[in-house]
Amino acid sequence: MKFILKILKDFPAYLWSGWGAVASILLFIALWDVGNQVYGNLVLPSPLETFKTLNLMLNDPLVIDEFKVTLYRASVGFGISLVLGTTLGLLSGFFATASMMSRPIVTILVGMPPIAWIVLAMIWFGMGDETVIFTVIVASFPIIFVGSLQGTRTLDGDLKEMADSFHLPWYMKFFDIYFPHIFSYVFPAWVSGLGMAWKIVVMAELLATSNGIGASLAVARSQLDTPTALALVTIMIGSLMFIEYIILEPIKREVELWRS
Repeated sequence: MKFILKILKDFPAYLWSGWGAVASILLFIALWDVGNQVYGNLVLPSPLETFKTLNLMLNDPLVIDEFKVTLYRASVGFGISLVLGTTLGLLSGFFATASMMSRPIVTILVGMPPIAWIVLAMIWFGMGDETVIFTVIVASFPIIFVGSLQGTRTLDGDLKEMADSFHLPWYMKFFDIYFPHIFSYVFPAWVSGLGMAWKIVVMAELLATSNGIGASLAVARSQLDTPTALALVTIMIGSLMFIEYIILEPIKREVELWRS
C-alpha cells in the first residue's frame, strides 16, 4: 500500500517531466498535417479530420465492443506469455543446461515471421479467438523469456557471496539484491512483449477474425476509408501509450530508485 501511495504522490511530478514527450507528439502531428497538405485527404487525412472521426467512433457502442474484443484477446495472450516467459526464463537462468537447451527454441520462435504463425494457427484453430491468442503468445513469449533469462544469468556473483557471508535472511536477499537486478531486465522485456502483443493482435484479427479492431481495419481498407483506418490506428497507439507511460513507467521508476 505504501508503494502505491508513493507512486501516486510522485505522479504529478512524473507527468510534468513528460513535456518533452508531449512536444515530440505535437511535432509529429504538425508533420502529419504537412503530409496531408502534400498528398491530400485520400492518402493522408488531416489530423483534425482524423480526430473528428475518432470522436464519433468513441461515442459508438459498436466500436467500443470491437475494442473490448481486441483488448480481451491481447490481454489473455500477453498474460499467458508473461507468466510462462517470466517463470521459464527465471528458472532457465539458474541452470546452465536449461539455458543452452532453450537457445535454439527461442531462435526458432523469434525467427518465425508472425504471419506464418497466423497461417498455421488458422489451420490448427480455425477463424476465432484461439488463433489470435495463440499468435500473441508465440510472438511475445520469446521476448519475455530472454529478458527473464538475462536477468538471472547476469546476477553479480560477488553480491551473492557477500549476502551469504553475512547470513542475510532469504527475504532480504530477494528484495534487496536479487529482485532489483532481475526486475531491471524483466520489466523492459514485459514492455517490449506488450508492444509486440498489441501489434500482433491487430494483424491476426485483420486476417483471421470477423470482429475486433483488426477486422474493422480490414473493412476500412476495403472501403478506402482512410480517416476511419487512421482513427483505429490512433486508438491502438493511444491505448498502448497510456498503458506504458501512465501505468507501467511510474512503477518502473519507483522500483529502479536503487540505481541512483
